[in-house]
Amino acid sequence: MTLAHATTQSRIMAEIEANGSYRCASEKEQIAARKLNGKGLIRRDKKDGHLWHDPNAPVPASPAVVEAAQLPATVADASDLVVAIESARALLDAGDVQAALLLSTGLYERAKAGAAYAEKVKASRELIDKARRMQAEALKIESMCYVAMADAIDEAQAKGHVAKQGQAKVRDADVFTFDEVGIDKRRLHEARKLRNAVRAEPDFVERVVEARLEAGLEPSRRSISHAIGTKTATKEEKGDQLYETPEEATKTLLALESFSATVMEPAVGRGAILRVLEAAGYEAAIADLRDRGTVTQHGELQQVGDFLKSSPVIGARMDIVTNPPYGDVANAFLAHALRVHRPRKMAALLNLNFMCGFEDPDRRFLMDENPPSRVYVFTRRLPMMHRDGWDGPKASSQMNTAWFVWERNDDGCTYGRGDGRFETIRVDWQNYRSAPALTPGAGGHAAPFVFSSDDEDFTRETPRKTLDERCDEERSRALVWMLEHDAFDAVTLRRGIGVRPSVADALIAGLSADGLIEPRDGAEWALSDAGKLALEATAGALLLMKVAG
Repeated sequence: MTLAHATTQSRIMAEIEANGSYRCASEKEQIAARKLNGKGLIRRDKKDGHLWHDPNAPVPASPAVVEAAQLPATVADASDLVVAIESARALLDAGDVQAALLLSTGLYERAKAGAAYAEKVKASRELIDKARRMQAEALKIESMCYVAMADAIDEAQAKGHVAKQGQAKVRDADVFTFDEVGIDKRRLHEARKLRNAVRAEPDFVERVVEARLEAGLEPSRRSISHAIGTKTATKEEKGDQLYETPEEATKTLLALESFSATVMEPAVGRGAILRVLEAAGYEAAIADLRDRGTVTQHGELQQVGDFLKSSPVIGARMDIVTNPPYGDVANAFLAHALRVHRPRKMAALLNLNFMCGFEDPDRRFLMDENPPSRVYVFTRRLPMMHRDGWDGPKASSQMNTAWFVWERNDDGCTYGRGDGRFETIRVDWQNYRSAPALTPGAGGHAAPFVFSSDDEDFTRETPRKTLDERCDEERSRALVWMLEHDAFDAVTLRRGIGVRPSVADALIAGLSADGLIEPRDGAEWALSDAGKLALEATAGALLLMKVAG
């Protein structure tokens, strides 16, 4: 022991003997006080980490964790919790991880109980928010204590200072067990996962906890654990980046954007986007890096190959709708789509952070040189996109996502405005769960829904055509298509001309009533002689109009 430490310790002891307690004013005094505490000569205050007492003085009764049956201290004594939280933070900053962990854990439980009680008795929103804020601050400290503990134990293990199971402990040796530091293997595993998440993203805990508060949700330990699952998977665990797209995402897109009647899905996975496309009346050409045995509704098997090595089929320019592989490959994947396949329109479900970044040339190509025309930002996070094979509980995502929609300009070469600017549109996927899709093959896009009141159904800002108007528009095209087919039914007609089932049924009913089609075996129909004459007359009239023009 140095003379300086001896002098500081003596002074602290003298103050406590004279006054019963002493508050340390510097880190030097804290170190000296902890040494005295280790010898049992003084006692740390349970709430204030910088306050020390005579170990023989009576300790006031104050439960560290409030039981559910008790009145939570958060409700009645919020100021004490605030002071105690700051003390826990000071302990962590001073390097006294065990003391900070013990204090923050108790404070978390007290604040949690207080918030639950406040909600139960329907207390004011302000009181509930205060309790949750204190719970959040305690959770942040507790989480960072586990991060520090994981680092300390890993360092100690590397030096051989952690006793192995069954190994005899030598008295006074600089060796400890997990039990002595208050942690078991399961908790250490969780601490290491949290530590890895914080290493990858230093403000990880802060962001997750604040996001819960902003959403009006409880900042719980479970939310931290849940968020870790989305951050710490290794490249080996992620494999080929298969994350199934929630149907809510695709339904929202199809209610706002219309694509070519046949759509390309080059990262089809197990068909999450495909099924929603087909239900809306689209045909699809599907492929994936891995052979997952995914088939279309017609039984056509997916193609297998690396999209980065693909080239378009001559004469086929299909729009693209996809949830591309995340990570570094996303930039190259989408840039290849625009450079090589050159779709009229492409929609990609991406992390909202895709707007940022400048180091990757492909990212600059996608966001600066050929920016999207529209970005539909989900105001409410989508249901979790779990990795393939995940069999755990379903939950909400920790990721903010958006549909990025690129649309080719009239020059046929470029996309977007070319100056990095695009339209950002906020949408809530819950409003589109039962919304009808725009007509396949029609092109264009619609404005988001406008809500007048909670009691009214949603309507578009743009007028919606009636079924009769839609049939009048499609009648001639349907007859031309029928002329090329010996027989058809409602399903093949719908797919052939890219209309909704209701339009296909109405067309068949109307054309049958006019005698332009006639029934065949089963549920099939064929163009009648009257229908063929009507087509010839229409073609003749169009020819005369062209000559006259």
